[in-house]
Amino acid sequence: MKGGRSKSDTKSAKLSVTKKPTKGGGGGAAARKSGKAAKDPNKPKRPASAFFVFMEEFREQYKREHPKNKSVAAVGKAGGDKWKSLSEAEKAPFVAKADKRKVEYEKKMKAYNKEQAEGPKEEEESEKSMSEVNDDDEDDEEGRR
Repeated sequence: MKGGRSKSDTKSAKLSVTKKPTKGGGGGAAARKSGKAAKDPNKPKRPASAFFVFMEEFREQYKREHPKNKSVAAVGKAGGDKWKSLSEAEKAPFVAKADKRKVEYEKKMKAYNKEQAEGPKEEEESEKSMSEVNDDDEDDEEGRR
């Protein structure tokens, strides 16, 4: 048959896969990660909300009452239901603890931001820059021998 398709041609045409471009112009997860600035390990962590302060205590209590339960989802669901059922007066101690943590966090952030504005201290070089300097010195010594 001239001009006709053979059986193998039709099968390969059906099995071919065309990939659709992803949202955001492609590149995938690797491109997204490289676009973000590196996190500073010295930056203070944000404080827990009143609900999470409540959950810290509730988790311990729940584990004592249900020692065989290993499900994180069950603890979270029970904690959420309990939080919703609490009155404003019962939530007050957790809100107070959360506010106290927030004030401490704001103090730490002010100190951190002030430190960042001053810039890195000259006498304290990072480990990487120190090792690069030392590596360069070693290379020079090896080249002279």
